[in-house]
Amino acid sequence: MLDKLVVFVLTLKMRLSDERGQDIMEYALLAGFIAVGFAVAAALVLTTGVWNKMVTTILHCIDFDSATTCGP
Repeated sequence: MLDKLVVFVLTLKMRLSDERGQDIMEYALLAGFIAVGFAVAAALVLTTGVWNKMVTTILHCIDFDSATTCGP
């Protein structure tokens, strides 16, 4: 019985110290952080009115009957 317990503990220790798959987890965490960053940036752009101003300016530049001067 003691031999089985020793084998179990040694096997468990070996599995916990195994580093296979660690790089996949690091890449997954990195991708998650990048996705959260993009989501926050998109939310800030959409809620600050910058998007609405840009679309309005583009629509005025497309409308050639308007007296709006289009510039950079």
